[in-house]
Amino acid sequence: MTAFTLETLAAIVAERATQSPDVSYTARLLQSGPERAAKKLGEEAVEAVIAAVQRDRNALVSETADILYHLMVVLHDAGVSLDEIMSELQRRTAQSGLAEKAARKP
Repeated sequence: MTAFTLETLAAIVAERATQSPDVSYTARLLQSGPERAAKKLGEEAVEAVIAAVQRDRNALVSETADILYHLMVVLHDAGVSLDEIMSELQRRTAQSGLAEKAARKP
């Protein structure tokens, strides 16, 4: 069995974005404009925060999956690739967060 990755999810979102909104929730979400997808991302993030605070592990797993899906939809709509995000994360983790913050100019 092949591992399911964020790259897999991004490819699924890209493929479903080309389908009819009558058969694809992803296409329907994208057809509604960036505000709708961003709103759904925000709603899922709030639900994940609540699950985390309540220490509801199952809900946190489920809501995190929803966040990742809706994030991929938002990124697809904005034309931002997962590679760009990973490059930024790699750049940021080249040093510790504390060292990076200390190096910032006020």
